[in-house]
This record gives sequence, structure tokens and C-alpha cells, in this order.
Amino acid sequence: MTELAFTRSQADALADDLCDNIRQRHGDSYPELPTVLTGATRAQLAVTLAGSQYAYEQFLVHPQWLLAQIQRHTALPSLSYYQSVLREGVAAIDGQLPNTQQIQLLDRLLRRHRNQAMLAIVWAELNQLAPVEIITEHLSALAEASIQVAMDSHYGWLTALMGEPVGEDTGQVQPMLVLGMGKLGAWELNLSSDIDLIFAYPERGNTRPVADSKSRKSVSNQEFFQRLGQRVIKSLDAQTADGFVFRTDMRLRPYGQSGPLAANFGFLEEYYQNQGREWERYAMIKARVVACSEMTCSEVVSLDRRYCQSAANELMQLLRPFSYRRYVDFSVINALRDMKALINREVKLRNKTQDVKLGRGGIREVEFIAQAFQLVRGGREPVLQERRLLKVLPTLVHLGVMPDATADALAQGYRFLRRVEHALQAWQDRQTQALPTDAQQQARLAFVLGFESWPACFDHLESVRAVVDSEFQAVVGDSQQHQAETPEMPMALWVGITQGQLSTEEALEICVDLGLQPAEAVLTQLNHFASNRLFNGLPASSRTKLDQLMALLLQQLTDLDWQSLAWPDLPAQLDHAQLLARTLPLLENIARRSAYLVLLLENPTVLPHLLRLFTASAWIAEQITAHPALLEELLDTHNLHTVPEPELLRAELEQALAAIPADDLEQQMDTLRYFRRAHGLRVAACEVSGTLPLMKVSDYLTWVAEEIVRQVLVIAWADMVGKYGWPGDSQGIRLDKGFIIVAYGKAGGLEMAHGSDLDLVFIHDCEATGSTDGDKSDGSKSIDTQTFYTRLGQKIIHILNTRTNAGRLYEVDMRLRPSGNSGLLVTSIAAFEKYQCEQAWTWEHQALLRARPVAGSESLVDRFSQLRRSVLCRQRDRTDLRQQVVDMRNKMLDHLGSKAHQAQFNLKQDRGGIVDIEFMVQYAALAWAVEYPELVVYSDNIRILAALQQAGLITEQEEGVLAEAYKAYRAAGHRLALQQQDAVLPADALTQHRQQVEGMWRRLMEG
Repeated sequence: MTELAFTRSQADALADDLCDNIRQRHGDSYPELPTVLTGATRAQLAVTLAGSQYAYEQFLVHPQWLLAQIQRHTALPSLSYYQSVLREGVAAIDGQLPNTQQIQLLDRLLRRHRNQAMLAIVWAELNQLAPVEIITEHLSALAEASIQVAMDSHYGWLTALMGEPVGEDTGQVQPMLVLGMGKLGAWELNLSSDIDLIFAYPERGNTRPVADSKSRKSVSNQEFFQRLGQRVIKSLDAQTADGFVFRTDMRLRPYGQSGPLAANFGFLEEYYQNQGREWERYAMIKARVVACSEMTCSEVVSLDRRYCQSAANELMQLLRPFSYRRYVDFSVINALRDMKALINREVKLRNKTQDVKLGRGGIREVEFIAQAFQLVRGGREPVLQERRLLKVLPTLVHLGVMPDATADALAQGYRFLRRVEHALQAWQDRQTQALPTDAQQQARLAFVLGFESWPACFDHLESVRAVVDSEFQAVVGDSQQHQAETPEMPMALWVGITQGQLSTEEALEICVDLGLQPAEAVLTQLNHFASNRLFNGLPASSRTKLDQLMALLLQQLTDLDWQSLAWPDLPAQLDHAQLLARTLPLLENIARRSAYLVLLLENPTVLPHLLRLFTASAWIAEQITAHPALLEELLDTHNLHTVPEPELLRAELEQALAAIPADDLEQQMDTLRYFRRAHGLRVAACEVSGTLPLMKVSDYLTWVAEEIVRQVLVIAWADMVGKYGWPGDSQGIRLDKGFIIVAYGKAGGLEMAHGSDLDLVFIHDCEATGSTDGDKSDGSKSIDTQTFYTRLGQKIIHILNTRTNAGRLYEVDMRLRPSGNSGLLVTSIAAFEKYQCEQAWTWEHQALLRARPVAGSESLVDRFSQLRRSVLCRQRDRTDLRQQVVDMRNKMLDHLGSKAHQAQFNLKQDRGGIVDIEFMVQYAALAWAVEYPELVVYSDNIRILAALQQAGLITEQEEGVLAEAYKAYRAAGHRLALQQQDAVLPADALTQHRQQVEGMWRRLMEG
């Protein structure tokens, strides 16, 4: 049988036929048509008619639209064109006509405009004059314009009948906001899309009469917006002699068809916080405000445009947390699987296997792939909070979660599938995605898509669908493909314990058979966990997941090879029961948070790695248990055991904060806290695995602290300037902040450890008589500079020190500022200099040696560095200096060192320990800096020791003795901290180092 083919000559014949029919129907009304319809324009018309019976019929009825298309040189208009034409048409409606006639004229205008605009878009699509994303953007702009103009018109007319709606809280006239869902929200409408809408308004309240109003009584805002919504839907959706504008679907609103047609913000917030379902999260991902009453043009409506814009922003802020959780959320994968399973059942039931949207490898699968990543990671990666699919795919590549080739294949496949969809819908302006079964229609479709025959077209389509389906199965496919198989014996043990099916002897026997030792202690842990009342009210689905996870946990415990861990300083005494004691609190914490249960089940490599980390460090176990969001970091074990350079750290934090609204301090604080904990976990993992030496651990923890402090200053500064304006003095408004944050102690000395606090000092260089340039007209007010900088310092401490649900960033210690707790919170550079030169104690100069600016104005950083160098390089009486240092050391030893009856070695405070080394370094630097200024260039002890040796003040052997002892002590301290133990060792520990340090102390400080 010969294959049917649709040819160019057949398409040309359609163009000739249309011209003949126009002449027969309209006579000589369009004599210019044959002369303008030539060349490329005629060829494009032929393709359009071959692919669209709808276009043929519309051009036949309205030849003027064909002429307009030709005069525009077949190009698409600007996006603003659609609304401007409609507004001109509405302005021409006689305001004195009865409202019913006005509505009829509006509805006719909307439909005729839609049909003419649709012809231009169909023409561009079928002739491939614009890429798919431009076509869908124009369709979306057309829909937005239709919604906006219909709403504006009805709003104005309805206020004359019912009065204007007023908010009970603000007294503001209330706008209606229209949320565009799905493809409309994402600028991805197809040629015959329904539009999914939700109507909203900010506040409850009642209407009030307006000038020349026909309203006799006040009605509720709910009634007003309900009526307005009904009118808008009718103007868009109703089928008239002119057709329809857009089929309008309101089923995505809260409670679906049984819910109110329009809802206030309070109602929406309560619903999505407490009632919202997983499929609604999926739907909300593309939502945006597509129309708002701020554009309403009516002399009788007193809408405040700024209030309306603020309401639109508020609505999106209210909805965002519903779709995007602040943690990596794998629970959404199951929801997407369930949705796809329902779609597959419908496809089979209704024989839609050849549906390019819902069938295998169709448009919906591409959307599910992208949106799975968005919903899983979008809360943590704000760059994924993008509505347009073709912009999401390259972002996934940039984030390293999708290969470039995969994203490119999906993008190309998506574009082709959308072109097929549009070609199917263009034929009769009908909502369909089903491939034709008629041979003639198949041939037409192949021709329009640029193929010589239907088999060639279908083969290409099948190859595209195969690629899409393969990627879909890899990302969102059957959960059994992603989860580890549930082990039978551990599951039998756990279920037997929870359901009381096993006697103690039987349970102990299974524990022994599994190799869980000591069996009695393991069983005690499991019984205690199973009896937790927390689990009684778990939903069945969560209980099933928990049971699966417990079985996997027990199996992983039996498979754990302690010897193969090969991590240094692994506690040899840890057994299965002790590891369970560290692990079960985490499961208790996440039992009601199914997202984390799914994360562990969906990613089989995470659980064994988690156990390795918990085995190595009680501190890591505590951190992950208290903050389960850190489980996300275990998804990429390579990144977990590597640390970025400072530049990448800064870029990561800046990117994370850039996506947060400037006025959302709570989210900024949570982001900072997660950043600190995530990177703390990474460096701890590197430390216990031996991939990062001690000095690099401290460097990295210090870099993390510095980047956080820098960003905290940025946030606090923006808040202060917003309230009070910029600080200034007699020279005018400053061009920089005139403020620095100086780190002392471990942060200043690049020796941060896990759990270290921050010793900070705040300094400014503005004149005391200066003030800010606040202006009440923009909401700010002027205050003196000292008050400004004091409040800035308080804000910084608040952000760093406040304990939120995400914990505390750092404990901040400000006692090293001039005059300690009795001194000003923020001091001027002049006052700081005066204090250091005239009042500071020796121990304060010792502390200054470890001081280092970490954030603020570069000019003030330079000035502080010069001041620090000047103070530290002063001439000092070495004998007197040595005595003061020794006296201070002895006081510390008496108060903080181990007592005679304590058989232990305090790493920091005891003789021969860390403080002895630090005091010797500080004494030597202060004593000889006047002759050797290079001694005070650096703030960390290791480099100061090297400088002392290079200056010939200590021998190379002495430098090595002190440096090695110092690093050994700190390494031991880090290991103890990771096990949540005090920095205390047995009395016979590190004896050689202690003896060498004590000998150096006697020679240098007591000789």
C-alpha cells in the first residue's frame, strides 16, 4: 500500500481555494488581496492552512485579519500589544449604555481580539517563525491581557452596583488578584490551553458606596469578589456566536469546586499551612499573579497602586513556603510517582497511549523530571524557584545535579513535543494532544512538522519519547528501583518486637544470629525505642517507612566492618548497642517528618555513611540529630569529604542569601545557620576520615566564620541604613561604612574549632558630632553616629547570638573591647588607640597580638592594622613584661589548672600545655617586636613561632618542639570535642611534649 503524503502543491491549492472563496463570499471588498499575497507570504499562508482548518475558517469570515497579518509582515507583535488593543476597545464602550449591553460589547471585543491574535500565533508556530518558548509566551500574554481587561471592566461596573470593597484592618480599597497556575503561570500556554486560575483578595471587610453608586446596602468583600469572579469567568469562558476567549478552570482553588470562588489571604494561608496536599504543591510551583486590580481604570474606584503591588508580593511570599520546603524534600518523589500512576491508569482506561502530553515519554514526564528536582531542592537552592521549564534545565546542570547532555536532550525533546502538541491543536483550535489515526491527518501533521512522511515523523517522535521516558524512570520511576531491598531477618526482628510476637529469648537469638553485640544491650535499645509513645499516632505510611528504615539500619549494623573504617582515633570500645544509642534519637526526631524517612530510603548510600560518621563522632551524631536538614549533605559523599576555597565559600553564601527578600531576617538567619552547620559537618567528616590535617581544619572553620560575619554585617548595615540613613560627619555622608569587626582569640588566630565562640570588637571612625541622613519622607529618621553604630553592633550580635529553631550561629564574647563589659559596645578608632596606648593591661596587648579585622571598610582595616603594629612594637622593659606574663599565667594555673588530687592532664590550662606555649609566643613577640616588627605581622602562633626562629630568637629545634607540641595538643582537643569530651587526657598522656614545653618555659620565662 502506498504511503499517503501531503505535498507543497496541495498546500498551495488550499491558498488558492481560500482566495476564491473570499471573492465569492465578499465580492470585490478585498481587491488588494491577490497583489499582496505573493512569494514567501503566500507560501506561509499555504503551510498555515495545511495545518489549521480553524485558520482557514477565520480568514474566510474575516479577510481583513488576513490583510492585517500580511501588513505586519507575518511577524508577531510585541507582548504589550494584546493589552493595549483591548484597552482601546474598552475605552470605546459607551459608559451610558445599560450594563448588560456593556458586558455584551466587552465579551465580543475579547473574543474577536482573541481569534485575531490566535491566528497570528498559529501562523508563526506552523511556519516555525519563532521558537516554542516565544510562542507560549505570546499565548500567555494574550491570556493575561484578556483576564486583566475583563477583571478591570467588571470591577469598575460592579462597584457602581455594590460599592467598593474595603479591608477591615487597613481601610484600603481591596484589589482582586488572579493567580495563574500551571502553564499560564510559567508563560507556557499551548495553542488551546485551559487557564487554571485562583481568585484572591487581601482582607475581609465590607463594601462602601461610591459616588453615583446604585448600591443600596453594604455587602461583604467575600460576596463582592465572588460576584466579580463569576463575571470574569463568564466573560472568558462562555461560548457565544464569536466563540470563547479561554476555557477557565477554577478547580485548583482551595477545596476545589466546593471551596469559595474567591478567598482572602488569611483563608489561603490557613489552608495551605494545614490542609494543602502534595499535588497542590506541584500545582503551586508555577503560580504567579497574572492580573491585579491595580490596573483598574475607573473614576469611581480609589485603588492605591502601591497597596495593590504590595498585596501581590505578599501573596507570593505567603505561598512560596508551601511549595518550597527549607530542606531537601524527597517525600515529593512519592507524590509525583502517585500522580504519574493515576495518569497512567487514565491513559490506559481512555486509550490515550498515543497522547503526546500524558503518554509514555510525553510532555508531562519532562515536566515531572524538572519539577521533581525543583520540589526536592528548591527550598535549599532558590535558583530552582523558576517557573519556566526550559530555564530550569540549565540551572540543574549548573548545580551539578543533571549532566549537560541529559538537560540538552530533555530540552530538545520538550520543544519537539510542544511543537507536535501545537500542530495537533491548531487544526481545529481544540484542546487535544492525541496523535491522529486518520492517514490523511497523519500526512498533514508530518508535512507541517517538516517531515516527508508520517512514518519518518512518527519514528522521530518515538525516539524523543524513549529518551524522555528513560530519564523519567531514572528520576521519578518506580520506588523499588531506588530503594534498597528490605532485609527479611532484621525486619522480622523489628516487627516482632513492635507487635509483641517475639519472646525475649527469641529476639536475643535473632540478635545473635545477626551478629548484633552485645545482644542484651541491643535488645534493650530496640525495646525502649519501640515503646516510644511518639509512634502511636504515626500515619500508616510513615509507620511503614519507619519499619523499612529500622530493618535497613539493623542490617547495616550487622554489615559494618569496624576494622575497614580505617579512620584515626576511632573509639575501639564502641559496639552495636552504643552506635544504636547514637542513631535512634535521630530516627525519633524524624519519625513524623516523612521527607527525611524518604531521603534515607530513597538514597541507600546515605545510611551506611551516616553510621560511619556516627561511629567516628558523637558530636556529628548530635549535630545531625538536632538538625536533620544536615542529612542533605550526605547525599554527595564526594563533596562531604572535600572543602571549597574561601572564594567559593563566599560565592555560595552570597548566592544563598541573594535569593531571600531583603526584609526577611528570619530566613536570612536560618540560611546563615544552615551554612555554618553544613560546612561544620563537612570539615568534621574530613577530619575524622583523615583527609584534612589539623591546620586546614582550623583554617576552614575560620573561613566559614569570617564569611558569616561579613554577611551578617551586610544584613545589619542594610537594616540600619533603611531605618536611619547613612552616617556622616563634617566631611559629608560617608562613601564607606566607616566600621570594622575585629576578631580576637581563636577566630583572630585562625584556630577555630568545632563549637568555638567569637571574640569580637567593633570599631568605627566617624566623628562624635556626626549624624545620619535619615529622611522621614522615605520612612527613615536621623540619629547621631554613635547611636547608629551602637545599634549596628547590637544588630550584629542579635543575628549571631540569637537562638532560633535552627540554633545559634555563634556565641559572641565582647569582653575584649576597651574597658571590657563596662566599655562602649562600639568604640571609635581614636578612643581605641588612646586606650591601647594609655590604659591597656599587658594581657590586653597579648590579646591584641591575636587580633585581626575580618569585615568592614578597607580604609579602617588599614588604619587598625597600622595602629596594632604601632602598639605591639612599642619599647618594653623585658624583665617587667616577663614578670607580668608569668604572674598572669600563674593566676590562670591556680584557678583553671588541674588540682593535685586529679590524675589528669588539662590540654589547655595545665603546665606544659597550650597556654604555656601561647604565653611564651606572646611574651617573645611583645618583647622583641620593637627590633623585629615581622614578629607581629601574623596573628597565629605557628607563623609567629616561625618568625621568632627566622629572627634568631629561638633555635630551629625549639621552634619545632613548640610547634609540634602545639599541633599535637590542638589535634587531641579536636578529637575530644568530636567525641563530646572535655579537653582532658590521662596524667601520662603526651608526656614527651609536656616535658619539652615545660623545659622551654623554665628557660625562657623563669631563667
